[in-house]
Amino acid sequence: MKKFLSNYKSTIILLVALIVGAIVGIIFQEKATVLQPLGDIFVNLLLVVIVPLIFLNITTAIAKMKNPKRFGKIMITIIVVFVIMTLIATAVGLLSTAFTKLVDTEDGEAIRASLEEDGAEETEEEELSIAERTVQLITVNDFSKLLSRDNIIAILVFSILCGLAAKLSGEKAKPFLDFLNSANDVIQNIIKIIMYYAPVGLGCYFAALVGSFGASIALGYLKTFILYTVVAFVFYFVVYTFYAFIAGGKKGVKVFWKNILAPTFTSLATCSSAASIPVNIEAAKKMGASDDVAETTIPMGTSFHKDGSAIGAVFKIMFLVCLFGMTIDTPAMVFKVIGVALLANLLIAGVPIGGGTISEMLIISMMGFPVAALPILTIIATIIDPPATMLNVVGDTVSSMVVTRVVDGKHWLDKKKD
Repeated sequence: MKKFLSNYKSTIILLVALIVGAIVGIIFQEKATVLQPLGDIFVNLLLVVIVPLIFLNITTAIAKMKNPKRFGKIMITIIVVFVIMTLIATAVGLLSTAFTKLVDTEDGEAIRASLEEDGAEETEEEELSIAERTVQLITVNDFSKLLSRDNIIAILVFSILCGLAAKLSGEKAKPFLDFLNSANDVIQNIIKIIMYYAPVGLGCYFAALVGSFGASIALGYLKTFILYTVVAFVFYFVVYTFYAFIAGGKKGVKVFWKNILAPTFTSLATCSSAASIPVNIEAAKKMGASDDVAETTIPMGTSFHKDGSAIGAVFKIMFLVCLFGMTIDTPAMVFKVIGVALLANLLIAGVPIGGGTISEMLIISMMGFPVAALPILTIIATIIDPPATMLNVVGDTVSSMVVTRVVDGKHWLDKKKD
């Protein structure tokens, strides 16, 4: 019990803070808005570290990358499997929320106006072609504009280029990378310090939000949590059984369920994909996955394959879609939601610290929501964290089975020593 409380301590504290905030908002109603400044402090502290966080994390991560040439076929297979599985998870998330109103939008206009006041200033809409919009999205015409969180995609592109350039520079880039690594460590500790204030900041923000707009938005979070949990467990039992069957037929299903409980319980107990790596690799090997496949797929999957996060990204988008009165009624909008969720998950989820925040900023930026909506997504991420982690971890285990099937052939399980 002590270990459970220790592992879930931060999540429990945040959830308690949100519950207390909701109760305060319901009881005191509009009077609870007196707590708004305390919430704004947290939001502002979080937003101010966005630019350095993105640049330092991504640049240093790319500069440190190693190219495992020995595992060429494995690496290609892993990438393809991750993309396909993430696409399926994203589609499941969209189907799960397409016909469900996650939050009441009666107060949508008032909420929108409030958030826009706290967010970036609006710019006039221009009729631009797709090519022109793409250029504006991925680049800026002045270095100083990279220092603005309004140009989140351009920052990502520049960070990738900087990381690749540092890698090409070899030893000459060592002093530069030493500085970036040091700065990155400082930024990560800044975030840790800010997060100590998270229970107070999010609690006050939630109290003011509920006090201003009623309990409907609090019920929206509850509905989101319940629906996500149901979807997560259906996905866990149905989709992962299907993947195991594809990998090894009936025998594959049998060995999967025989060995998957340890990674499942570890992920739920620790709420950490990284902490589940050792037991996950051991389980994958017991299922018959090749050693090199298990030892490559699962660590990579911990960073770049997150079924739970992919479904969660769609839930976040659809929550804001409901909140702001948008509609997903055209193929273009459907593909946009799936594309944004995929991009947020595949390209950003690998950032070790602050990746969730970067992912949420990407969603806000590409979907056109006000920046001040960030705390709403942070709350959703908090309440769905346990089931999302479970899917993230177990998805990596079954992925190793599928990769082994492709790399070693359809008779891979026959080579398994019971």
